[in-house]
Amino acid sequence: MKVVMTTRIGSLKDPDPAKKGIVEVCDMPLRKLNEGEILIKVAYCAICGSDPHSVEGIFGRPAPFGMGHEISGVVAEVGPKADINGFKVGDRVSGNFRSTCGTCYYCTNGMEQFCRHGGGEPGMAEYLIWHEKQAVKLPDDVSLKTGCILEPVSIAVRAMDKSNIKFGQNVIVLGGGPIGLLTLQLANLYGAANLTISEPIAARRDIAVKYGAKHTIDPLSQDLKEEALKITGGRGFDILFEVSGVPKSAETMQALAAPYANLIYVAQYARDYNMPVNMWDMLYMKEVTMTGIFVSPYTFSRTAQVIGRLDLDDMTSKVFDLDDAPAAFDAHMTGKYPKILVKCNPDLE
Repeated sequence: MKVVMTTRIGSLKDPDPAKKGIVEVCDMPLRKLNEGEILIKVAYCAICGSDPHSVEGIFGRPAPFGMGHEISGVVAEVGPKADINGFKVGDRVSGNFRSTCGTCYYCTNGMEQFCRHGGGEPGMAEYLIWHEKQAVKLPDDVSLKTGCILEPVSIAVRAMDKSNIKFGQNVIVLGGGPIGLLTLQLANLYGAANLTISEPIAARRDIAVKYGAKHTIDPLSQDLKEEALKITGGRGFDILFEVSGVPKSAETMQALAAPYANLIYVAQYARDYNMPVNMWDMLYMKEVTMTGIFVSPYTFSRTAQVIGRLDLDDMTSKVFDLDDAPAAFDAHMTGKYPKILVKCNPDLE
């Protein structure tokens, strides 16, 4: 079967062809199903913002390795003893790309994201094998094209869970990429007050307004702290989501926080980045809570129930065929599109 793979580690922005990372379509055998597993014929796989970082080698995997984890598809085969959740051939599904053992300390104590005995298979492929516990059925009113956005929406759901957001709190999202825009939409559903986006790209600020932002800030031309205090009457924001992955933004966000605020660092940062924190100001004088997220455990069934309420048209409009996956990654690196999908099987809509 066809699988999109990283065959050389390197930055996709490197101007030197001899050093640039390589993503290409390869052939790979399809293994047999084990107990409890289902075979999924993949319809769409979206490119995640972390995928180029994978190509750069940030996760330490040697090339070659398969790409893609934001998928939707149709059940093509049900393996032996995969009978707990009632999947049948033809069911439309999405879900959690990470498999877990279910028996280790972390799995049995509500921390399955730290399981060291699971894994995952490449989703940017014609077929994909998951354990049935990873998959969720898509609602009838959610298309396969929209369904591949379920995993990134689950990240935003996880961010909401960790924020402990309350109706009427002042909320800011720093970064208007796909996860930032999804986080903003969910914050709007939660009843956020003075919902604000900080984003340098005007087109993304416009999308944020369409999604419910009441205020927009261009951090390149406006003073972020000054604008934040103006919006909140000098108090600062109660809930702050850092979704840009920019170190300067991660540090600046602290100055925007109200006393007792919750700061959620959603974006992924370099392994060697150490964020400075004024302990006196943040943890003593303000008693803020600072946290991050690693993937999105325990969110997928809930995400499937809410995804149909979100506006995802901007994230599903640019589609490449599987054979054109390298061009899809090139397009992703331009930053022109909120999201790019790869269509893995032409007969699935």
